[in-house]
Amino acid sequence: MSQATHPFDLIIIGAGPAGLAAAIYTARAAVRTLVIDQSSAGGQVKTTHQVANYPGFIEPVPGYELAGNMKKQAEKYGTKFELAAEITAINLVGEEKWVKIDDETYTAKHVIIATGSSPRLLNVPGEQEFKGGGISYCATCDGEFYTGKDIIVVGGGNSAMEESLLLLQFVKSITVIHQFDTLQAEKITADKMIKNPKVNILWSHEPRGFDKKDDRIIVTAENLKTKELITLERDGVFIFVGMLPSVDLFRNTPLQLNEQGYIVTNEKMETNLEGVYAAGDVRDKKYRQITTAVGDGTIASLEIIQKI
Repeated sequence: MSQATHPFDLIIIGAGPAGLAAAIYTARAAVRTLVIDQSSAGGQVKTTHQVANYPGFIEPVPGYELAGNMKKQAEKYGTKFELAAEITAINLVGEEKWVKIDDETYTAKHVIIATGSSPRLLNVPGEQEFKGGGISYCATCDGEFYTGKDIIVVGGGNSAMEESLLLLQFVKSITVIHQFDTLQAEKITADKMIKNPKVNILWSHEPRGFDKKDDRIIVTAENLKTKELITLERDGVFIFVGMLPSVDLFRNTPLQLNEQGYIVTNEKMETNLEGVYAAGDVRDKKYRQITTAVGDGTIASLEIIQKI
């Protein structure tokens, strides 16, 4: 079967907020734009129960609705989409970049990588089932919904404890489940948690499964020293055991990654490869929110518009 080639000005890999924001800008500027994603459009946003901190929405908006509106807006201005598509080969070097999906080849002089990152999962029974329905991975996104309630936090590193300090502004109590005898967070942050009367820490424990009873989450945890299993019932669970950048597609390319695997860019979202940009959670930066992803996508798109 012969291969068909489809020329574009810009290929965006990833249909989360960063990629969709970039597409809205470039398509409006008459830049021939293609967005490719291995899933449906929306990224992590589409699986977020409620988004309460996105500007312009006075009431919380369901994540799938916000993601859907972003896609529709990009389509309105002419963005083309290849969704549920598996990229089988890619070239990011040279004047003309290309991406292959089965027997189709898509070419462009510019590429924005917006593949995002995903929370590291515990991979225990019930986690996937109750994700977004009692189990959360973002304090900024969901903390307000647990005002006055009792929750569990899984994790003891810097990000886990920083997120927990934010949650303490809303919740009645936090039970931390941590696999070690000490917190791995920096001392000043760890001390704030340990000394807070609203915090109880289960040392040397790991979750082994999640279940649900009415609106409450049932957590089974194992004592790693005694192997004893205990059951905890709370209003919600926040899991903070790290993030994983979605960069497997680029590991055999000359694209520069940092030690954690995130793509290195400058303030213009430019990578070390000519014509290749990165935006959103996949790039090396401190804060990863919907709004910061949208900002990254906007910057990358404006840079590209100036060059076409």
